[in-house]
Amino acid sequence: MKREQQFVKSSVILSIGTIVPKMTSIVTLPIITGCLTKAEYGTYDLITILVSLILPIATLEMQAAAFRYLVNLRGELIEQKRCITNITAFTVPVCIVVLAVFYFFLFNMSPSTRLLILLYFFIDIVLITVRQMARGLSLNMAYSFSAIINSVIEMLLMALLLFGLHRGLNGALVALILSQTCSLVFISQKTNILSYMDWSLISWEKIKEMLSYSWPMIPNSLSSWIMRVSDRLILSLFMGVEANAIYAVANKLPNLFNIIQSTFTLAWQESATLSVDDADSGEYYGKMFDRIFNILVGGMAVLIAFTPIIFRILIRGDYDEAYNHMPILYLALMFSTISSYVGGIYIAHMKSKEIGITTTLAAITNLLINVLTVKFIGIYAASLSTLISYFWLAIYRMHDVQKIQKIKFNYKRIAILLIALALISFACFLRITVVDVINMVVSIVLAFALNREMIHLVIKMMCSRFKEKMK
Repeated sequence: MKREQQFVKSSVILSIGTIVPKMTSIVTLPIITGCLTKAEYGTYDLITILVSLILPIATLEMQAAAFRYLVNLRGELIEQKRCITNITAFTVPVCIVVLAVFYFFLFNMSPSTRLLILLYFFIDIVLITVRQMARGLSLNMAYSFSAIINSVIEMLLMALLLFGLHRGLNGALVALILSQTCSLVFISQKTNILSYMDWSLISWEKIKEMLSYSWPMIPNSLSSWIMRVSDRLILSLFMGVEANAIYAVANKLPNLFNIIQSTFTLAWQESATLSVDDADSGEYYGKMFDRIFNILVGGMAVLIAFTPIIFRILIRGDYDEAYNHMPILYLALMFSTISSYVGGIYIAHMKSKEIGITTTLAAITNLLINVLTVKFIGIYAASLSTLISYFWLAIYRMHDVQKIQKIKFNYKRIAILLIALALISFACFLRITVVDVINMVVSIVLAFALNREMIHLVIKMMCSRFKEKMK
């Protein structure tokens, strides 16, 4: 029971740092879509996702090693210092060199825009690395509040620079840079990360040891990037940046699902790692999958059903075409969630190569479908290729993980719930008012039915705490 309680505690803390940024992004979205032209927004979107391509190249995924190694070093101060010092000593200079080279690839942009892009990339990479260190040190509260600070300041600066001062693309980049700088300063102080730096502990052997874990994660990150970004790059290449803008907006509401999904993924990686050597780890993993899957299906069903209302409120400008792709992308994210769950088990067993191989195969599938179909079905090539590749990744990983950890998955139940989500998505696609109302009611009932035990437990815990405070 202690493992479950720790998982719930981590989930609650991490959800704070997930929900607030997503809520602020809801406010920020109409500002960005309303103040930037389609061409500017398409370019802005490409810039913000290019950072996830630069990250693994500039760091060789050492930030992934930061979390995984530090989880096993809790309470061992000297080894924590050794780990953090060597990661920093490797990451920062390599990052600077890579970004200096990347500067010349942005030749079609003004010097000021290029410098802003590189500064944004650098600060983002350092911030992500420090955040992973915080997670590894079990400082989840600092991790969460750094995300909140980042998102709130970004929202305010976007409003000021875009809506108030009309600074366009460069103004949006300045907002990103300043908000991330504030977040970096906060988390550095809260974790006291500089106190872990001891340059006498720099060791090439330690760096090589961590690189042996981290470098196989590079194909995983690059392949994940391809699965997220190849759609947009191919659309921009074959159909122009305006098509990319439509697809980017189509992803905005489905990505709100990350409010739930990313919280459980982060908490699950920690819980799976801490439980990997337990005698009943396989049973625990299977039980936790059922519970997490129930919550995610319930949350996804409600979000899909309420999309007609949310879309009208949040999306500004000529983006109505984006709506038709959302039901497809919702289902794609559900399969992505399943694959992320299994990925947490790979991380627990330090099977970074398996993560890289499976994601690479899925990325190849995504890219091939995109290239072969974009001329025939347009933007649907992007949304359908995403759905198919994530479906394949989830099924493959659920089978492949059995080689390292025997887990009982209730495939029949999983299939029934996924079919239910597909039907709710189809009803959302129809855009008929009566059907939308029925869809909302059905999704709420489904969410409560799947999670009634969890809801009862939460209510019971809240009542118990209230009674204790009243005594």
